Amino acid sequence: MANALASCGAFRYLLAMIDPARQRRQRLIGVALMCGAVALFTFLDTTAKYLGAHMDTVQVVWARYASAFLLALAIFNPLTRPGVMVSRRPALQLTRSLMMLGSTVLNFYALRYLQLDQTLAIFFSTPFVVAALAGPMLGEWIGWRRWTAISIGFLGVVLVVRPGFGGIHPAALLSVAGVFCFALYGVMTRMLARYDSSETQLFYGNLVGVVLMSLVVPFFWTTPISPVIVGLMILMGALGSFGHYLLIAGHRLAPASVLSPFMYTQLIWGIALGYLVFRDIPSGWTLAGAGVVIASGLYLLNRERTLHSVEAAQATSDATGPR
Repeated sequence: MANALASCGAFRYLLAMIDPARQRRQRLIGVALMCGAVALFTFLDTTAKYLGAHMDTVQVVWARYASAFLLALAIFNPLTRPGVMVSRRPALQLTRSLMMLGSTVLNFYALRYLQLDQTLAIFFSTPFVVAALAGPMLGEWIGWRRWTAISIGFLGVVLVVRPGFGGIHPAALLSVAGVFCFALYGVMTRMLARYDSSETQLFYGNLVGVVLMSLVVPFFWTTPISPVIVGLMILMGALGSFGHYLLIAGHRLAPASVLSPFMYTQLIWGIALGYLVFRDIPSGWTLAGAGVVIASGLYLLNRERTLHSVEAAQATSDATGPR
């Protein structure tokens, strides 16, 4: 009997040793997937900027959604899985898809005139806008510390844009507007997570984009004469779809608080690809502003993590009660 108990104790001890190791491995894989996702998104932006020099931005946006829709259609096949097309909140689903389309259009137009590192530095302010919108839209109100971080983060965006002080191209305002569209898209995605599957959200996002852009693209169409251009138009959809797949897979393996800081590795890719493809060199103002935005974002993420830990500990204490 004693030997059996000792064996059980040793087995439990072994499981306790293995489980943290498995969690660490899963988190590392999740981090790798997150880094891969943001790298693919940067390649997508680079491709869009390159194509913008060969055709109208409307055609670039259409190509991004058309190729992504066809790819999603082949993978999910709504004919055999009709549930993918069923939404419990169709009005919210449509609005979310319009916000995603608006963000893409604004960002692609901004990329015609801005460097990759500039658009990324502005895009990094998205978590601040989401935190500000989460209060009135989701009931997730924030305190003065996080409002301070948001304010400092926006000062970092001002450093990048420098309005009225010989700053970058006015197209930076398009990038700022794109951030607000993307933040609304993110908040609505969280709202829809209670009702619709990820496949349904992905399907409608691509469907709305390709339908609306197909209505206007004939007025801006330029027939591509190079196979390389055609290949890049198709590649955009694959980059976007695969990037979102890695993002979803990463969040299944690790919590958002662990993964979110690694989105800032996108700036490294943006600087590298901007130089290799377009010979763009980031200015000191852009790097300084990006540094402020990233520092504020990391503080905001750390604050979220701390509050969640306190709430979890409080919930555990309330559940167990005094002993």
